[in-house]
Amino acid sequence: MKNLLLTTALLAATALPAVAQQYTPDPNATPGGMITITYKDDVATLDPAIGYDWQNWSMIKSLFDGLMDYVPGTTELRPGLAESYEISEDGTVFTFTLRDGVTFHNGREMTAEDVKYSLDRVTTPETQSPGAGFFASIAGFDAISSGEADTLSGVEVVDPRTIKISLSRPDATFLHVMALNFASIVPQEAVAEHGTDFGKHPVGTGAFKLDEWTIGQRLVFAKNEDYWRDGVPYLDGLTFEVGQEPIVALLRLQQGEVDVPGDGIPPAKFQEVMGDPAQAERVVEGGQLHTGYITLNVGIEPLDKLPVREAINMAINKERITQIINGRAVPATQPLPPTMPGYTEGFEGFAFDIEGAKAKLAEAGLEEGFSTELYVMNTDPNPRIAQAIQQDLKAIGVDVEIRSLAQANVIEAGGAGEAPMIWSGGMAWIADFPDPSNFYGPILGCAGAGEGGWNWSKFCDESIDAMATAADSMTDPSAPERLEMWSDTYMKVMEQAPWVPVFNEQRYTMKSERMGGDDALYVDPVSIPVNYDYVYVTE
Repeated sequence: MKNLLLTTALLAATALPAVAQQYTPDPNATPGGMITITYKDDVATLDPAIGYDWQNWSMIKSLFDGLMDYVPGTTELRPGLAESYEISEDGTVFTFTLRDGVTFHNGREMTAEDVKYSLDRVTTPETQSPGAGFFASIAGFDAISSGEADTLSGVEVVDPRTIKISLSRPDATFLHVMALNFASIVPQEAVAEHGTDFGKHPVGTGAFKLDEWTIGQRLVFAKNEDYWRDGVPYLDGLTFEVGQEPIVALLRLQQGEVDVPGDGIPPAKFQEVMGDPAQAERVVEGGQLHTGYITLNVGIEPLDKLPVREAINMAINKERITQIINGRAVPATQPLPPTMPGYTEGFEGFAFDIEGAKAKLAEAGLEEGFSTELYVMNTDPNPRIAQAIQQDLKAIGVDVEIRSLAQANVIEAGGAGEAPMIWSGGMAWIADFPDPSNFYGPILGCAGAGEGGWNWSKFCDESIDAMATAADSMTDPSAPERLEMWSDTYMKVMEQAPWVPVFNEQRYTMKSERMGGDDALYVDPVSIPVNYDYVYVTE
């Protein structure tokens, strides 16, 4: 991670063109074959401008490409649809040269006009993209997001293979942003044909293309025979079966019917799996930049009162909740996970203190407590965690009604601002890229608080936003003063308590005996949960 950040800073300082990194095919890979992946919940959309959940993130990664990409299984940046790029000495102008001959799934060649259209589309309010805020540093963002303009003034088509992007300020994270799904390149004619249904009829340049989608049952991806990267993908296709309970999926994996259980190892079966050497051998463990949290909607009474939010923070027994997931996590004290640059060492957060929590409610004039709702994804262990939260809050006089729903319904309620509280489990934040800014903009910043955004607490403090902007307006991502600014930013957030940070979780998944490829591909930090472009079958 450190090397990546230093390299990015060096490029910004010298304006040298980036060299296209080629992928060397795995000599052990056998081309061909289909694999089966299961999920409990259905897929809401495959539109890269909108999709932002556990199921569709890796699917979208395999259907679409952006200008930038990552070395498989790592957070090391490499060029994607851009063959190379140059950065001006002041870090505000990025000039990308596109690869020649890349075609969309519909057969048309991709050009710089498609890049401009895609960036305009993801940032216009009509799209309601939860990722729009990532692009705030591009010149003209404020005008397009306010409706004053319908195009980004900072994105210029130089010629069919050259796109120039000018920023309103230096942005230490910009190359990472261009590798996000939200920055995927889409063909305007396909969006025009399908309109809001483009997410059901996706057309990209990715390693796979959608072949079949039976709503509520399965999605089938077929290999893109014209993919621009030589040698990949190895597989002929992917079958995603939805509506599969995780425990049933695990049983089917044991019987050889499933290759990857997308929802992971059911917590109720974790000890059993790890205690069986044959099954434990197929478990893949990986670290992740993750925080599980409870959002407190500051726009809904009485959560609009700071003492109430502080009381809820003090009432949650985080140690007990980590035991519900077999101790596969550590209690969290702040939004950033401990391994993220900018984490505030020594900050203890809100201590578990029932009497102190009751005193805070009394301070807010709520000695008798109040009633509220907690939304939760209906996949185990999340309902059980919600029940623990319910019990904790009952102890201070807060009556909580649990709304256990499918993931898409929880996301919809959160984006609309209808949910007083949300337990983020199953949707908890895993970094899109290894930089502290990623835990702020989309889930705590003002840009993410709009309709459809992932800032479900609807927290917006313009002074804290200004601190975040200042931190990102530095050329060197790893500068100590920048990381200190981010630490200060999150400490200011904690003073307002829009969240209850609960735990930082380790990641576990399983694969069938026939699956090949480096283990890192199955806990890929970018193509969450699995990088399907580079895995293969051995039989």
